[in-house]
Amino acid sequence: MKRKVAHLRESLILIGAIIMLVGLGSAIMIYQSAGDDSESVLGYEIIDGSAYPIRPEDSRMYRRDLELYGGKAAVITDDFSRWFVGLWHGKSLAFTVAGISIFISFVFFFAASRLPFLLKSDVHNENNRE
Repeated sequence: MKRKVAHLRESLILIGAIIMLVGLGSAIMIYQSAGDDSESVLGYEIIDGSAYPIRPEDSRMYRRDLELYGGKAAVITDDFSRWFVGLWHGKSLAFTVAGISIFISFVFFFAASRLPFLLKSDVHNENNRE
């Protein structure tokens, strides 16, 4: 029984390490190859020597019309949907992939650390069935 637990524990740790390495490696590759999203940019505003993109959805007229037709809820929903869609493009995709891979690998590491306690409770339940 202890040999099976040790083998399962090592397998879970190995799977977690592989997920973390592949995920972080992919995130680095995505970050290095990601370009600037300049598709929907109307122009650039230069402040203190730094250029900031101007998008149509950032204009006051767009937000006023959105609030006029849909209310505050439409403005909040539009902000949330643009944020969520932005997670899956460009350099922010690299951070999303890194965060998801770290979370999943820590789930495997946590399961491996809790494995003896989980198996002891299962063995205890089997003894009660007899």
